[in-house]
Amino acid sequence: MTMTGTVALHIFVPALAAAAVDLGTNAAGAQLTITVYLIGLAGGQLLYGPLSDRYGRRPVLIGGLGLYLAGLLLAIPAPNIGVLLVARVLQSLGACGSLVIGRAMVRDVSTREDAARKLAILTTAMTLTPALAPAIGGVVTEAFGWRAVFVVLAGLVALLGALVVFTLPETNRHKVALPGFVAVLSGYLRLVRIPVFRAYLVAGACGGTSLYAFLAVAPFLLVDRLGRSSQEVGFDCLIVVFGMVGGAVLASRLATRVPIRKAARSGNLLCIAAALTLLIVDRTGMLGVVSLIVPLFAYAVGVGLLSPNAVAGLMNVDPHAAGSASSLYGFTQMTFGALFTAAASAWPATSATPVALALLSAGLIAALALRRA
Repeated sequence: MTMTGTVALHIFVPALAAAAVDLGTNAAGAQLTITVYLIGLAGGQLLYGPLSDRYGRRPVLIGGLGLYLAGLLLAIPAPNIGVLLVARVLQSLGACGSLVIGRAMVRDVSTREDAARKLAILTTAMTLTPALAPAIGGVVTEAFGWRAVFVVLAGLVALLGALVVFTLPETNRHKVALPGFVAVLSGYLRLVRIPVFRAYLVAGACGGTSLYAFLAVAPFLLVDRLGRSSQEVGFDCLIVVFGMVGGAVLASRLATRVPIRKAARSGNLLCIAAALTLLIVDRTGMLGVVSLIVPLFAYAVGVGLLSPNAVAGLMNVDPHAAGSASSLYGFTQMTFGALFTAAASAWPATSATPVALALLSAGLIAALALRRA
């Protein structure tokens, strides 16, 4: 269930260039479909946590999947970039429920000591679909056009919705009263005031979505600068995102042997080293497919190690507010992702320097945060 939360983001990456041509827009207009998706994911997650704490995880999840499907069906016949952007917002507002509720359900059935291991397993599962999605998106786009990507995804979400309705049990056994807006805001502020929560929140957010800066630029950088095809872009992205799978598997294995903070800092140090390497490669004129993908793969491994440990650290602060903690993390994560994506997309997609600087900034901010964890 949680794996599908960001699949609509990743599967559309190889189709960006084709959609831009078909809809008569430029690269910046096409990249905006990534940015608005991230913004929708950020804002929507603030609602799902308190709602699932009050009404249960299952009914709120079903409602979110229905909205997700509606956005996909709207995108298929989109006549212009404006309609497609509206559809992407609907998709993101529905999809973010899977992210929030997935983390909350795992915490519902986990002990404090077991949370890091199970969240690492969940992170591994979450990264498998984004790892496969760009490759699938590239193949579908080459064979049937960019609109077929949304047809495939609509079928997947419809199937998932049926599985949720008929097989998924409720895990929230301690429902709480739904607070008003002021009370919700106060609850979020209470969590943010806790130094440990705040440290892991910022570190996890920087690691979790900073790679989106590359994914938004990838089709144009790889095609225009390095001469790759749409299908090859999908497989290039697949290699990078599989680094996150490797990092998450490593995090799962280390969960019972290495303290959360130490594991998170190790992953973050790898991120910083990889971003610096990419920056040096681009500024010295040695950029190629291999010299681009290898540092990004290493960065992704670091993210896979950092993110689940940061999530476990912040979710353990107050297990009774798992939904709200998950919402706040998701909001912060996607907000940072949108900022990093917008920053990288603001420069011409003929250089890897904007991507490298965005990733390096994310790593340094996370390092400062983890010093206070």
